[in-house]
Amino acid sequence: MAAHERWHYRRSLASRVILLTMMAVGVSVAVVSLGAYVTVRMQLQSTLDESLRERAHEAASSTALEQLTTKGVVPASVLGAADIKIAFVYVNGYGNGVAWQPDQGDRLPLGQPELDVARRDRRSSIRTVTAEGNTYRVVAVPSETSEGAPVALVLGQSLDTQERVLTKLGVVTLVFGLAGVVAAGIAGWGVAQGGLRPVRRLTAAVEKRARTEDLRPLAVEGDDEIARLAAAFNQMLATVAASRDRQRRLVADAGHELRTPLTSLRTNLELLAQADALADAGDGRGGLPPQARAELLDDVRAQIEELSTLVGDLVELARDETTHVVEPVELPEIVEQAVARVRRRAPGVTFDVTTAPWWVVGESGTLERAVTNLLDNAAKWSPPGGTVTVRLEGGALTVDDEGPGIAPEDVPHVFERFWRSEESRTMPGSGLGLSIVRRAADRHAGTVHVDRSPAGGARVVLTLPGSPDPVPTTTPTTAAPTPAGARTLDGRR
Repeated sequence: MAAHERWHYRRSLASRVILLTMMAVGVSVAVVSLGAYVTVRMQLQSTLDESLRERAHEAASSTALEQLTTKGVVPASVLGAADIKIAFVYVNGYGNGVAWQPDQGDRLPLGQPELDVARRDRRSSIRTVTAEGNTYRVVAVPSETSEGAPVALVLGQSLDTQERVLTKLGVVTLVFGLAGVVAAGIAGWGVAQGGLRPVRRLTAAVEKRARTEDLRPLAVEGDDEIARLAAAFNQMLATVAASRDRQRRLVADAGHELRTPLTSLRTNLELLAQADALADAGDGRGGLPPQARAELLDDVRAQIEELSTLVGDLVELARDETTHVVEPVELPEIVEQAVARVRRRAPGVTFDVTTAPWWVVGESGTLERAVTNLLDNAAKWSPPGGTVTVRLEGGALTVDDEGPGIAPEDVPHVFERFWRSEESRTMPGSGLGLSIVRRAADRHAGTVHVDRSPAGGARVVLTLPGSPDPVPTTTPTTAAPTPAGARTLDGRR
């Protein structure tokens, strides 16, 4: 940023309003004053030229010309120009010369234009000349002597009076212009003080909200730009409040979900410790039987695994930005990896898998976690010996189970965080699996919905945009609302 720009933005808004107002008024006054000065000058010049021409033509047509050339006596009433200088420029029989009337000092420097008028090469001439430091407006018109010889009558009018008028006009214009600039500065200060008062109130209110973390809406008055700004702040405050509420719910729900496995884990570990202490004491009561000890250790391992899964799910949901590499991903390969992982966890369930080629641009880790959660959920609800049907065709991954299905009243809630139906309260899980699936669908501009499978169980369909070719021709765009702070794969919030 240039130095003048840094200086500009260091100034307060009020000072900038005052400065801009003064500059605008100053430029306007300068333009108007210059225009007025030039107009008055041209008008005075035009009026003087017209007056000189009329007086010169009137004098040239008078019989007094003969008296001027012979006796040198001309009554002022004849020419009507006692305040001007008079001269005759003559040629031919009289020779080339100038006869001044009266014959005294401050003669004007006449030249070729006036001689051309005397020779009848020009009908008239008018120009400005300077003599002895004074400025004159000189007009020449054709005339004749009493003998009929061609001459030119010259009248010269001093411009001192006109220059004094213009000087006074310039001074008056300058004084009133400066007064106007000062008045504009005062008016700008008043406008800045009055116009920026709502901005200062809004700034104070926002600073108070930031200091006290009070997210209540601001008062909106009127419907002008300040009111729109206040309404925009209210929308921002509502977004921040909603985000804070989500964070609080996430922390509260996470604490509630973590409490159960941690309590059970602590109870089992205390039981193991007490049994080992009794065995070491040798008081005859002995420790736990080997079978009970093995069952207890299995329970501890299951609880640790459940706790690890819950923590991983929480970390996945708490992320605001992607940390994985976005690249072309072969979805059938992701499905095969997820199926292999879930088969080890649920050996009593059969998986019927059919996939067609499909490539998407996305995060392989996020997609694999989402597909794994779908399969885990289907395996959990499938009866022993049941079959989970997996179909991938045209970017739609369909997972059907043979469980009891999803009750109609539970359908709107299945993708909510930590939500669990009454039937699932006694089963392992945290209620975050389908939330992560929806999060993955949103991040990849896809969709996910639940339905009933042909076997009567639940059907979950995850649809992702892509292409059957190795290089997708369709890249994900935002097609569904994303959680607050989340980004789609093209980097937009």
